[in-house]
Amino acid sequence: MAIIRTMRWAGAIALATVTLAQAGPLTVVQVAAPDVNCVFNASCTITVTDSTGHIPLPFAAGTPFLQSRTFAGAPGTPAAGLTGYEYRVDLRSASGAIDCQLGLVVDFGPVKALPYKAGASAHVYVVTQGGLGTIGIKSAEQDGNVIEFTFEHPLCVSGAPNSGPSTFFFGLASAKPPQPISAGMWGFGTPAYISIDARAPMH
Repeated sequence: MAIIRTMRWAGAIALATVTLAQAGPLTVVQVAAPDVNCVFNASCTITVTDSTGHIPLPFAAGTPFLQSRTFAGAPGTPAAGLTGYEYRVDLRSASGAIDCQLGLVVDFGPVKALPYKAGASAHVYVVTQGGLGTIGIKSAEQDGNVIEFTFEHPLCVSGAPNSGPSTFFFGLASAKPPQPISAGMWGFGTPAYISIDARAPMH
């Protein structure tokens, strides 16, 4: 495990120059959809822009991807003037003896805490009800601009067709608009760290 951690942080440093803007664990809460949308739009309905990045591993079949989703915070809401970002790792179409994936690394920059659940603010939310996916986020840790999301359980694929899992959507907010980036995912096996197309704030 120490080798994997060294590999993933080597990849994270390659993604961004680490600053001292923020360091340490981010607060993570579980939410339901569409309720969480109310933070961004008073109608609790949001208009989203989606993009996907191919996961470059030697799957026997399928088209696994990382989904990036963005949407604007409407005036008069807690997220007014901010941009919401959501991510989801989808291996559902995959098959093949591929080693398990353990987490995602994103060069995100400063995160805005918002009241995703009543009575408390949080940095990251996980949509465990009302959306796609079965696997949540165990933790989110920020070191400078880079955020490391650790999956609640490893994402593993078997030899059977369409045997892979999907994470739930997990999201956070920024004051900055989106731009294309190279995110990273780490796991067991070789390579231990891979790069994936994604979108994140232009910080």
